[in-house]
Amino acid sequence: MGLNIHGIRAIYMFEMNRTFRTLAQSIIAPVLSTSLYFIVFGSAIGSRMGDIGGVSYGAFIIPGLLMLSLLSESISNSAFGIYMPKWSGTIYELLSAPVNWVEVLLGYVGAAATKSLMLGLLILLTSRAFVSYEIQHPVWMVAFMILTAITFCLFGFIIGLWADSFQKLQVIPLLVVTPLTFLGGAFYSINMLPPIWQTVSLFNPVVYLISGLRWAFYGEADVHIGVSVGMTLGFMAMCLGVVWWVFKTGHRIRR
Repeated sequence: MGLNIHGIRAIYMFEMNRTFRTLAQSIIAPVLSTSLYFIVFGSAIGSRMGDIGGVSYGAFIIPGLLMLSLLSESISNSAFGIYMPKWSGTIYELLSAPVNWVEVLLGYVGAAATKSLMLGLLILLTSRAFVSYEIQHPVWMVAFMILTAITFCLFGFIIGLWADSFQKLQVIPLLVVTPLTFLGGAFYSINMLPPIWQTVSLFNPVVYLISGLRWAFYGEADVHIGVSVGMTLGFMAMCLGVVWWVFKTGHRIRR
């Protein structure tokens, strides 16, 4: 039995239309926020710092800021997308529709990943106004961004299924993901840290994401690119397993 393409498309288009209805909140606000980081860290502070690994500080922080936006938006877009049907009660229409969990996942996660990647590319273009940079491995960069967006949209989907209030939707992104990103080498190389803190940093999963994206930009990374890809794929597989279990058991789907 093949996939219900019409069902997937209906979910996907509904989510994409919601984004364009809230364009200022979904796209413009994150781009402006990231631009402020470039102004403060890239221009003001970066002009007073030396190069890191032969890369100017303003260019060095681009992968970290891009990853910060990508993670935050992937999680929030996907979590909000599946939480709203639960909150409004329309989740029952979705569960009774002729779509299985794979098709529901493709619709919601596909739309959330598309929005996150659109935002990532806009931020990348915006950064040109503040910093000059070159991308050594553009294909790897796009592939790694897609992999990261899909993985953390899956993670956000799980958060949306777990949450039973709007406050809980923000707990993990604000109190866990954002701090880990700041401590994961977004604004520095972990090689600049004392040896003990370098070891501690390796337990931060976001280090591997930022390192992988930085390698795609500049060919230099704190962690080997193979390890970064492997960690990301492992987390994706774990998220898929959790989503499959949730739909199989019905746990947390119904309020």
